[in-house]
Amino acid sequence: MHTTNYFDTFISVADDCPADKAEVPAVKGDKKTVANLQFDMLIDNPYKYTSDDVLFKVHALRNGIGTSAQKAEREKFFSKGQPCMRCSPLTKRYGWGVHADSKGRIALYAIDSPEYKKLIADKKLTHTKGMRSKRA
Repeated sequence: MHTTNYFDTFISVADDCPADKAEVPAVKGDKKTVANLQFDMLIDNPYKYTSDDVLFKVHALRNGIGTSAQKAEREKFFSKGQPCMRCSPLTKRYGWGVHADSKGRIALYAIDSPEYKKLIADKKLTHTKGMRSKRA
């Protein structure tokens, strides 16, 4: 079983992120984007969900997977590797860092917030960056 969870880690925004302040992802059309769904799950629920929880829930919502089928579908989903929160549009495009606590639960931090600056400087955390959108 694969996992996308991080522990005691801070994922800062990607080097080529165009946002110098955090942005709420705009809704495009009548269907929410991956960024909208991830943002909605995390912004009012810091440290409630793990990365695996968020990524699978977004997958289930976008693919119409009902509650009764989710346990089996989750096992199938994580039977192979999945892109982690480093690939999230929140870290790549919208200016949000992601902190994972010691239990793997995650929270969003705006690039322009004092909390983001504290997490960037925290030597106790493992640090990584969001994936670049373009090759160097």
